[in-house]
Amino acid sequence: MSSDTILAEKIYAQARQLPVPFQVEALNFIEYLLFKTTQEIEDNDTAWARLSLAAAMHGMEDEDGPEYTLADLREKF
Repeated sequence: MSSDTILAEKIYAQARQLPVPFQVEALNFIEYLLFKTTQEIEDNDTAWARLSLAAAMHGMEDEDGPEYTLADLREKF
């Protein structure tokens, strides 16, 4: 058995000994931790995306780019 499986079994065995209201509280806490982990991953992904975009765009603010007008925004069929 892997250490992850053994740990999960220990958590399960301990949780089963708790009264139901505490089991519910433990489940809520585990769900919170899972949510927090997901948020941290998303925050890291967002940070990397911003860094990547900043690196790609670095120096472009000084470049002369095309000047667009409202006429350029009109859809042509």
